[in-house]
Amino acid sequence: MIATAGAETRIPSPTPDAATDANRAFVLRYVQPALAGLIDGSVSTLAPIFAAAFATHSNGATFLVGLAASLGAGISMGFTEALSDDGSITGRGSPWMRGLVCGVMTTLGGLGHTLPYLIPDAWPNAFAVATGLAVLVVVIELFLIAGIRTRYMATPFWRAALQVVLGGALVLATGIVIGSA
Repeated sequence: MIATAGAETRIPSPTPDAATDANRAFVLRYVQPALAGLIDGSVSTLAPIFAAAFATHSNGATFLVGLAASLGAGISMGFTEALSDDGSITGRGSPWMRGLVCGVMTTLGGLGHTLPYLIPDAWPNAFAVATGLAVLVVVIELFLIAGIRTRYMATPFWRAALQVVLGGALVLATGIVIGSA
């Protein structure tokens, strides 16, 4: 409200326009489920993949664990998102589309740092090379997540990066410690 010469004048609050509504719907229906999936796939699969890597020092075994963890997490997160709400109250759109987006992104997030373990064990330094590449992929994934959070969730980049890198580092360390035991 603004006071003018003894009277108060009400300024109408701005109403969202069609572009703002469309952007909000896009974020709720696609970006948020994709981001949740990418975070879960990239972070939650770190512990089993790196535990397998450090326990076995076998690229083949680590790849199988990573593949199982990535696909299992993708299926689980896809169903979780699809069954969490039907979209009628929240306006988040089709639950099955959100579930598909979330599940695919969860799987991709886990596969990113699983694929380096396709390097055959017979290659010289195969384990070290695969593990180094997997760590590099994890760093790229985490900064990609921070960038998406900055772009679509209005989170300052360095705060988003600190949050996802800290979480990722804790899960990675857990996998390495357990796998090295």
